[in-house]
Amino acid sequence: MEDIVYYNDLYDLYGELLTDKQREYFKDYYFDNLSYSEMASKYEVSRNAVFKQLHIVLEKLNEYEKKLQLYKKREKLSNIIVKIEDEKIKKMLENLI
Repeated sequence: MEDIVYYNDLYDLYGELLTDKQREYFKDYYFDNLSYSEMASKYEVSRNAVFKQLHIVLEKLNEYEKKLQLYKKREKLSNIIVKIEDEKIKKMLENLI
C-alpha cells in the first residue's frame, strides 16, 4: 500500500513527463485498479506487455525522482512546515507544496 501512495505522489509530480500511453497504463492500473488481464484486453496486447510497460513507467518515475528529488524536497518542506507556529507563514508555505 505504501508503494501505491509513493508512486501516486511521483505521478503527481512527474506524470506530465510520461508519454500519453504510459499515463494511460499508470492510470488504469493505479487509479482504476484494472488487472493486467483487463488492461491486456483493453489495449489488445499480452499481459506480459502490460507488465513490462508498467515496469518502464515506474523506472522512469524513479529516475525522475533520483535526478530532480522533488518528492524528497516536498517531504522535507512538509516536515519543516509542521514545526512553524506562525499560521500565516504556515499557510503560505503549504500553498506552495
